[in-house]
Amino acid sequence: MERQRFTAEFKREAVRLMERGDKPVAQLALELGVPRNRLYKWREALQTEGAHAFRGSGRRSPQQQELAQLRKQVARLEQENTILKKATAYFASASKRGTPGSMDND
Repeated sequence: MERQRFTAEFKREAVRLMERGDKPVAQLALELGVPRNRLYKWREALQTEGAHAFRGSGRRSPQQQELAQLRKQVARLEQENTILKKATAYFASASKRGTPGSMDND
């Protein structure tokens, strides 16, 4: 059995349809003729690699794999940093107001 190949445009459109949410992902996958989990992998690739997603066929070089992994890690760390900044601002404002949830009640 030959492995299916899909163009980058097909993958991007499939992800767009999936994110639009007009149909359940399982139904969309069936209509497109792809496994459901592949749609999730394509979405993840677009989120982590952006315009560099779906650049060709074949395996990635070790350097490409490392770069993709590092980009994913940077995105996760930036998200964590944003959350921590928001939490810091929240607790700082709660502390200034002297609200019951603040740390000043000890």
